[in-house]
Amino acid sequence: MARKETSENPGRLKQIALTYKMTKKVDSKVGLVVAAVGIVTFGVFLAIGFWIDHPIFLGILGFVLAFLAMAIVFGRRAERAAFGQMEGQPGAAAAVLENVGRGWSVTPAVAMNRSQDVIHRAVGKAGIVLVAEGNPNRLKSMLAAEKKRMARIVADVPVHDVIVGTGEDQVPIKKLRAKLLKLPRVLPGGQVTAVNDRLRALGDLMSNMPIPKGPMPKGMRMPKGR
Repeated sequence: MARKETSENPGRLKQIALTYKMTKKVDSKVGLVVAAVGIVTFGVFLAIGFWIDHPIFLGILGFVLAFLAMAIVFGRRAERAAFGQMEGQPGAAAAVLENVGRGWSVTPAVAMNRSQDVIHRAVGKAGIVLVAEGNPNRLKSMLAAEKKRMARIVADVPVHDVIVGTGEDQVPIKKLRAKLLKLPRVLPGGQVTAVNDRLRALGDLMSNMPIPKGPMPKGMRMPKGR
């Protein structure tokens, strides 16, 4: 048992080190920010400890909370750095959506055209969010068609649409998760489940494709966008 724990620790430390190096390339201030958060958190609790004449207790508590705060800040900045490196890559939005967190049901590629402009769908307490990546001009008509398709069965559910990108009225990939989490929650958990069940009847791009059994036929093309 001890050998197993010993072998796991170097692996975790190596993973943290690699994550730090990756983040450092994109976010050069990550080390200073994380260290500052730890020092300030510990310093505040230690000062309070001296003020109320309990420096040892507050010092230990401050050390634990400082370590926790550093881990949270480092995790957030590492996540943003990783998402930033995916900017402009096909499928990046789907990868972010899969990591939004609990309470969201994600269906990648509910619509796609031959130019590989794609729409993903996320359902949560904020309602339905259509996340599109590709050419903004083509995506507007695709989003309108997808909304019209869904309106037949979920007309009473709020629908938000987001186009991922760096242009005007677009959301950068590194801010996509925060954008979804800031949306107002209007649906109870039971209704979210019901909406998901109704949307499953529509299927998605992959389930609607007539893929035959056996080897993939040569020259097979993606279906045209709706």
